[in-house]
Amino acid sequence: MADPQGRDGPRRVLVTGASSGIGAAVAAHLAGAGWQVTGMSRRPPAEMPELDHVAADLSDGPGLSAALAALPPVDAVVHAAGLLRVGPLDSFDHAAGEAMWRLHVDALARLIGGLAPRMAPGGRIVAIGSRVAAGAPGRALYAASKAALQGLVRSAAAELAPRGITVNIVAPGATDTPMLRDPARAAEPPKLPPIGRMIAPEEVAGTVGFLLSPNAGAITGQSLVICGGGSL
Repeated sequence: MADPQGRDGPRRVLVTGASSGIGAAVAAHLAGAGWQVTGMSRRPPAEMPELDHVAADLSDGPGLSAALAALPPVDAVVHAAGLLRVGPLDSFDHAAGEAMWRLHVDALARLIGGLAPRMAPGGRIVAIGSRVAAGAPGRALYAASKAALQGLVRSAAAELAPRGITVNIVAPGATDTPMLRDPARAAEPPKLPPIGRMIAPEEVAGTVGFLLSPNAGAITGQSLVICGGGSL
């Protein structure tokens, strides 16, 4: 698979959270499209045992930085690792809020800072955000961590654009993943969007694949929402 710069051979992509959910769907989609995929998560994916896997706790900032420094240069990064904790305003779980900030925002900052300087022109960075970033009852701390991604991504996109590196967000609504069915969110069940079903992880993966393609080279600093009509 040739890249936008005309080099031969498979392009290298790092996918975080590749052990399950959206991250696993992204890893499978990109591998099928000819990318050389490295998954980064605490445990290897059960459904893709052949995947090149790097064990790392993305919430451990110094440990993550060390793991990134040991990686060879990559052509793309997809930050799909995520954590969802919900609850009303009068009972914030501040420890969970800090954990979501570390995993969603600080980890992405370390990924960009550790890998973008070694990226060639044509590089791609995609973060998995959330439609909830605009705000939703019972999800304030989660929404805050996902909303912060927009400021980080747009700032990074502006800084990296002269080098031909794009940075974007794919922001799905309720997606049919194990995280959606986590008992920890039983008090705040998701609502079906107007299309009558949850978003499929493969639909999110396909959108990520487009943003990593040559045809998306002029898209940067954007948040692409996949909401099944929920924003209407």
